[in-house]
Amino acid sequence: MTTALIADDEPHLALHLKEQLMQLWPELDIVHVARNGIEAAARIAELRPDLAFLDIQMPGLNGLEVAQGIEGPTRVVFVTAYDEYAVQAFEHAALDYVLKPLKNERLARTLDRIQLALAAPQVPDAMLAQALRRLLAAPAPAPQRLRYVRAGQGLLTHQVAVRDILFFHADDKYTVVKTAAGEHLIRTPIAELANQLDPDQFWQVHRSTLINLDFLAGTRRDEASRLFVRLTGHDAELPVSRAFVHLFKAM
Repeated sequence: MTTALIADDEPHLALHLKEQLMQLWPELDIVHVARNGIEAAARIAELRPDLAFLDIQMPGLNGLEVAQGIEGPTRVVFVTAYDEYAVQAFEHAALDYVLKPLKNERLARTLDRIQLALAAPQVPDAMLAQALRRLLAAPAPAPQRLRYVRAGQGLLTHQVAVRDILFFHADDKYTVVKTAAGEHLIRTPIAELANQLDPDQFWQVHRSTLINLDFLAGTRRDEASRLFVRLTGHDAELPVSRAFVHLFKAM
């Protein structure tokens, strides 16, 4: 029986992948689900699964570093939101990649390719190591602009279109995602969101707040010359810190 390990620091995505694998390949034995790169590396060394489905961006060790440290026969499939990581350096090495969000048709093609690869001779270790070194040495790809965010609301997880988001606001351990329909929670910090969002659409107006300019209804200054913004679909005004007041000088 073919065995596999899954490594992803987002439990709901790991569970989703596991469920899809069980549906498409019932005979596949998922021996472990790891939540970070260090755990993945340890379990791969211990269990020596035939396959490892590795997220690339994980705490501790990233998926590339985990793959580079594999000494046994485990073959790697990268699960990533960035196709630049895998397409250019790994196709010639008989490895595959699956893009997030996962699609059944693409995963089914990957499993067909894997089953053929498992029946073929193993890729020479030197060739795999060389490909991994090239990939690790390559500059990181430019950040992709977010189109959707996965956000929690109670026990449910929603995929929220960025274009529908009025603003993001940091609140203790979470970031509030505000839409006209309600609020959601994510763990992504404001600084990280600012790097992933289109700067022509989202402006940071406070160290804890990013607003969507498509919903900007106007601004107001109070008696102390403090600036506030009004957003369509949101009753309360949002403060603009002095560091970002200059953004509104032309308005």
